[in-house]
Formats: sequence, structure tokens, C-alpha cells
Amino acid sequence: MEIQQDVALAPLTTFGVGGKARWFVEVRTEAEVQDAVRWASERGLPLFVLGGGSNLLVRDEGFDGLVVKMDITGIVDLGDGLLDVSAGEVWDGFVNRAVERGLAGVECLAGIPGSVGGTPVQNVGAYGQEVSETIESVRALDRSTGQWVELDKAACRFRYRESRFNTDEPGRYLVAQVRFRLRQDGLPTLKYADLNARFREKVPALIEVAQAVREIRHTKGMLLVDGETDCRSAGSFFKNPIVPIDVLNRVKAAVDGADVPHWSAGDGIVKLPAAWLLEKAGFVKGYGEGPVGISSRHTLALVNRGGATFADVETMEQEIVQSVLGKFGVHLTREPVVV
Repeated sequence: MEIQQDVALAPLTTFGVGGKARWFVEVRTEAEVQDAVRWASERGLPLFVLGGGSNLLVRDEGFDGLVVKMDITGIVDLGDGLLDVSAGEVWDGFVNRAVERGLAGVECLAGIPGSVGGTPVQNVGAYGQEVSETIESVRALDRSTGQWVELDKAACRFRYRESRFNTDEPGRYLVAQVRFRLRQDGLPTLKYADLNARFREKVPALIEVAQAVREIRHTKGMLLVDGETDCRSAGSFFKNPIVPIDVLNRVKAAVDGADVPHWSAGDGIVKLPAAWLLEKAGFVKGYGEGPVGISSRHTLALVNRGGATFADVETMEQEIVQSVLGKFGVHLTREPVVV
């Protein structure tokens, strides 16, 4: 295990902003994970685990502690659609492997950047699927005890873009492996309107659905492509807010009684599309003239047009949040993690 000093973090993220890590280490085994945690603890340093850097914003002053780059790799096929996948595996590579073998359950999550270890933390979801639907358990180091634990789905406390790992007890667990239960020869999930339209005439193969999802993501700037500024983002910047019915009525009043797209999220609450709120507040595709703006392809993606700082991101974020709050009384929540 080689501890490095003053390592730039911006190149290790998809947004490309932020300062340096005071200390940095790449870990490739569970033993090295424990060694890194012990090293930081003995020196009283804060610790942050870095995966693919796709849902991450680093502050300009950097991180005055130890950044642990999780590079444990490997996939073990246990049979019957059960797979143990190491945290450092590239997520889209795992999706490819699954669909090529006829394993259903993650085909609509194709093209999402980042590594496997980050997916249960945020309960990653897109186009009608969430990883929590297929996760059977998570293996993680419990920093409070120094012991490895197996947390089943219930113990992970999954909900919309949240879990035990990023909300209830952030920083306590370091995810090293995820066990997925996929469906052998299962039918693809076609809940998303664009997918339904593409495959109206047939039942597609899983690999066809995964490719279609990547193509859709590309048109929206949500696929990492070298040289495309619209792809230099942290994905969807704001979560779709979940609000009581009376807030929905207030939003309707703000648009003179026009229809407001929404989905039921349970008894007396609804989910509103954050992209719609932004657009109605004047934040349309291509908005902004500085180094940070809104993607020309997707309203929810803030992009680094070149030379951006975290301060630039924060300025744009606050402008949007305050405008949407003032117009609709709805507070938007940032989706990317800030370090």
C-alpha cells in the first residue's frame, strides 16, 4: 500500500473541479482497505472513499485527509443469477456482462458512469430500474468496529437515491462488494416511454435494451464521451422532489392552473420532475454564459464548459435553488456528493 501526497482530485472526477487530496492511496484488497483505515485513524485524519468519481464534486480547497481509491476488482458467478461483484468494477462493464449472459435486472442502468461500489450508496436508478431491486446484500467494512459485515437489503435501508450508507450513517461503512440477484432469461424492463416507443413491435433482447438506453443517455448528454462538453457533468444535479399534495397544488397555482407532471410517491405525497421545475423557472437547456452552465441536451445536468471551479458550480446551484424556491416554494436537493 503506497500512500501518496498532494494528489489532484479533479482529473479523477467526471465534472473535473476541485483541489488536491492531502493524502491518497489506491487499495486493491480488503486487507489494504483495513490498513488504509487504520493509517488514517492513527493520525486522526478524515477519510473519504473514491470510486469512479461520477457523482462527486470536490471543493476548491481539496480534502485535508486520506482519499481511498477503491480498486478491488473481480466478479464471482455463484449460479442462478447470483453474482458477487467487487466495488472497483466499472458499472457499465458489469451491465454488459449481465446482458450478454441473459441476466435481467440492470439493463436499464446501462451507460451510468462510475464503479459498482457507489451504486448501493446512492441507490442508483434510471429508466424504470433501481439497483436496490436486484441487490441481495452488501459486504462492507464497519469503521466503528473495524470488522467486515454482510448487510442484507433490509439493513441497507434503500429509498429514492438514498441508503443507510449516504444518509443514515454516512462514512461508517466502506463498501467492498455487492451481491446481485439477477433473473436468468428474464424479460427486460420497459417502463420508460422512450424504450416502449422503440420496441413497440417486439420484445427486445436485454442487450438491445442496454444499447438503446446508452443511445438515449447520449442524446441527453448523460453518457461519458471524450471531447463532448455536455458530458462533463456529475449526472443529474438535482433530485426529483417528493412533496405533499398541497405543495403540488401550490405549484399548479404558480403556473396558472396548468397541468403539472407528477407521480404518486405514496399516501398523500407526489414526486415532481426537477427538470420541469427548472425549465418553468427559466433555467432551460444551454442556460448560463460562464464556465458552468446547463447542458444543451439535458436540463438537470450542470456542465463544466472548461476551467470551472467548485465556487462556480456553487454559484450556479444557488441561483437555481433560490429561483425555484421563490417561484414554487419547492426546495431542490443536490444529488452529487460534495467533498
